[in-house]
Parts: sequence; structure tokens; C-alpha cells
Amino acid sequence: MLVSRRNFCLSGFALPMLAAKKQAPPQPSVLLVVVDELPAWMLAPYGNKEVQTPALSKLVRMGTRFLNHYTASPEPSLGRATLFTGRTPMQIGDSGQLSAADVPVDKILGGAGYACGAADGPSSADATAAAVKFLDQQSSGKKFLLTVHYSLRPPYDGTPKKFADLYAAQTFESYAQDPAAPTARDGKEMLGDVVGSLRKAAAAISAVDDQVGAVIAKLYQKQLGDNTLIVFTSSCGALMGRHGLWGSGTASEPVNMYDEVINTPMIMSWPTRIPPQGLQVEMVSGYDFVPTICEFTGAELPNRNLCGRSYVRLATGQKLPANKKLARKLAWRTTICGNLRNTDMAREERFKVVLRDGGKGPNELYDYTTDKPEKVNQYDNPEYTDVKTRLTAEITRWKRNYSS
Repeated sequence: MLVSRRNFCLSGFALPMLAAKKQAPPQPSVLLVVVDELPAWMLAPYGNKEVQTPALSKLVRMGTRFLNHYTASPEPSLGRATLFTGRTPMQIGDSGQLSAADVPVDKILGGAGYACGAADGPSSADATAAAVKFLDQQSSGKKFLLTVHYSLRPPYDGTPKKFADLYAAQTFESYAQDPAAPTARDGKEMLGDVVGSLRKAAAAISAVDDQVGAVIAKLYQKQLGDNTLIVFTSSCGALMGRHGLWGSGTASEPVNMYDEVINTPMIMSWPTRIPPQGLQVEMVSGYDFVPTICEFTGAELPNRNLCGRSYVRLATGQKLPANKKLARKLAWRTTICGNLRNTDMAREERFKVVLRDGGKGPNELYDYTTDKPEKVNQYDNPEYTDVKTRLTAEITRWKRNYSS
């Protein structure tokens, strides 16, 4: 059963309700919200009970969320570049700067007749103001792509006091507060008072959530919500005190691939196509976004040796066909890969392997059935030889096929 927009709730945008099935438009407009250094684990829709994100919680009830969505590179510029182009970090290069030959999502949809706009600014409020201005210029008969960019990089200056007050007495006792790691680099100034830093981070997250709510409210105020695919995600995560580190993959030297920095939120809503209150557990990556957005919009996928695949079938809740041969062909992959500088990663549901300098080390292997916090490195444990061999082969194959 699909959903239809209903009257605005008190926060200003719609909640889902069951309604008669209606015809989905062939091409939706797209609202893409990307936040730098926002980990999934810090959000209420992903199980966090101490950080308040009411707008995102409502967005989840309107659509679907992916529990196992991973950035292809745990660094803001590279994570965004892969998300926007579908190219791997190796194809883009360590700088994260796109070349003239790269085809980002705004060029893809612009070529398909979309009006494209980007909302950014020195503060979250500036980005929201730019987004609202763009939406004010849109009409129901005009397709658009609006990309809104927020940042949660420390020291979180400028967060309104009302959000800081939400956490003034919060002790974050449920958080692992590891001592500062000797490898700490970016963001290590936040480790002197971890609880105080967590209060600032939580307040900044709630402030961004409020801004996202304002953009979505404007979308529905303009009566554009039914025909708009809303996508909320982040370029990469952050450790925020876990493992004695604070920032993203570059929070340590050598760079890290902990789940806190690679597991990112992916929430999607499109009332006429995506069923409400959905939950997806398949392993998907930032490099899958461009194929997905092309299938949703009917835009032509660039011929650029892309490694990703569309997850429209997952997002829209379609079951695999009864035909076993076709079902095997459509079945989703079980492994995703990532890269940052000299460090490579392969992650599946139970295991992760991290290789540095082509396997010269230091390397890591984690078993999540016994060690979800990634505290025990099993790389040299002979009991995991088969796992190590299999995931190393995945990395080798990925890099061989998608480095150029």
C-alpha cells in the first residue's frame, strides 16, 4: 500500500497515512540533503536514545531507512565525490576534486531537463535559507534537483542556545568513553572533555535536524512533496570519542575504517513510490547512489566504468521474483568495499577486513558476532584465514576493476 500526503503536522511537514493507490509520476523532483561527518549511530532512527532528531524520525516514518549504508571513503570530500558521481575513491583521487570528465548528479539530471540548485553557506541556517529560496521558485510542473549541504565538523560553533540547553545535563553514560588514542590526529582537541564535546556535537546534530525539518516543511508548503524524492544521507561518519578518536577516517594516523566513520544514514521518502516505515538491511554503498537516482528519474547513467548498482528495488519494497534464475540475478550483493589513501576495506554482515599499503600492514579483521565494538583484531588469528582470504580477494578485484 502506498501513501499520500496529508495535512501538515505541528512541525510543518507530512506524516504517512495509508491511502488509495495512486499513479506515481514518471520523474520525481529530488531533494538531496548531505551532511558531513554525521554517523548513523548518533541518530534516533538508528537506535540512539540520547540525541533528539524528531524531523529525521518523521522522515523515516514517511519512507524507508537503510541500516547498512556505507560511505565509499570516510572523509568528507571523497565521500561526497563518490556519492555525487558513482566513481570510486581510486578513480577520483585522494584530493576528492572532480575532473572535467566526471559527471556528477547535477549534470546528469540537468541533462535530463531538471532545474538544478545547490544550497550551502557558512552556517546551517544559511544553507537552509538558500534551500527555501530555491523551493520558493519551483512549481509542480517543473522537475528540480536541490542539493542541500550541511557540515558537522568540530568545534560546532554557532549552535543556537536552545539546542545546547537540551543537553546541558546529559552525561552520555551509555557511550564508550575510551582514553585518547596515541594515534589521534584530526579533532583530538575534542578529547580533553569527551562529555562536554558530546554535548556540543549532540546540540549541533539537533540543530541540523531542525534545519532539515524547515526545508521539508517548505517543500510541502509549496505542495511539491508528493512528487519529490527526498534523500537524507551523509558523506561520512565520525567517532566522537569512540576508540579514543573524534573525527572521521582522518581522525587517526594511519587513517581508520571503524564502523563509526563508514556507516552512514540513508533515508528515502517518495510518497507515491516508497512505502512508509520501511527498513532495509542489505549492504549498500555511496557508490550505488548515482545508479539509483538514474533509475528513479529515468536519467541516462553515465558511461564511466561505475561499480555501483541501483537499489530502487530495495527502496520500493519489491520482492524477488518467483523465477529462481531471475531471482539469483537480482539478488543483492553481500560485500561492499571502501578506500582512503593507502587503506582499503571490505565489509560484509559478519566480518570486516582492513588492509594498509597493499596488505603490508598494519592490517585488521573484526568478527561482529563476538566483537561489535571492533576491539579485538583477529587478522593474525589462523581461525580466520578463510575470511581474510575471501575479503582480501574482494578488495583486490574491486581495485583491479575500478581504479581507472
